[in-house]
Amino acid sequence: MAKLCEGRVAVVTGAGRGIGREHALSLASQGAKVVVNDLGGNVDGSGGDLSPADQVVAEIKAMGGEAVSNGDDISSWEGSQRLINTAVESFGDLNIVVNNAGILRDRMLTNMTEEEWDAVIKVHLKGTFGPSRWAAAYWREQAKAGKPTSGRIINTTSVSGIYGNLGQTNYGAAKAGIASFTIIAALELARFNVTVNAVAPVALTRMTEGLGNAPETDEEREMRSPRWIAPIVTWLASDEAAGVTGRIFEASGQTLAIAEGWHRGPSHAPVEDPTTLGPIVAELLKNARPNAGMNGQDGTWPQSPR
Repeated sequence: MAKLCEGRVAVVTGAGRGIGREHALSLASQGAKVVVNDLGGNVDGSGGDLSPADQVVAEIKAMGGEAVSNGDDISSWEGSQRLINTAVESFGDLNIVVNNAGILRDRMLTNMTEEEWDAVIKVHLKGTFGPSRWAAAYWREQAKAGKPTSGRIINTTSVSGIYGNLGQTNYGAAKAGIASFTIIAALELARFNVTVNAVAPVALTRMTEGLGNAPETDEEREMRSPRWIAPIVTWLASDEAAGVTGRIFEASGQTLAIAEGWHRGPSHAPVEDPTTLGPIVAELLKNARPNAGMNGQDGTWPQSPR
């Protein structure tokens, strides 16, 4: 039986631990050749150590696969270019980019520093843009040369971004930006036979172990294992997913779902006099769906403080 990603070349950022590690191992198990990118830093982005990436490469080789490690900073212009070049130079091609790397600097808005904002936006949002941009340029050149392309970009958003979570204005803004980036990039790259999708994972990792309630049982711990995220990413990376683009998937040990984006709700004719808006807005709000909570469901979002 043919493997889903047989012979395809994949880049996975933040692949030394957690969710990224599961992506790299899953893609390799389905026949992909993998560039394992990881700075090996701490959760807040400080420090650096290539050994986690090297360990994943060793695991892939032990299962009979092909992989190389890469320690470039994907939030830098030159680093993201070198990462994409590593795939082409090592394996002769590029088919899949999984943008997974991230850090946390959680803080309530009133206390957040400029550095905490900039660091998170840079790693998540620019760190998605850079590898995607260089990969897109590679696929465009392939298409111009008349070579067949079948590119896949799979980004990592978050329920904190698409639904909202207290204490994460920086992280949530970056992740919401990634969701919008995904939709727009999907429109732009379709002509090159490239799909762009995103996954919002819920899993227990180094980044999330201090958030929310800790799992109390083995069953709860298993439901929050990062291994549940890799199957949809691996499938989206395959030729089977050629017709799926511009979509945001939620994935966890409890659900696999598609998050539906912004849609226009109740509307009214244009209003010129602001003094008449009170009852009009009240009627619009009455008929509108409330914002979803972190579980993606209606009616769980906090009401206005007024």
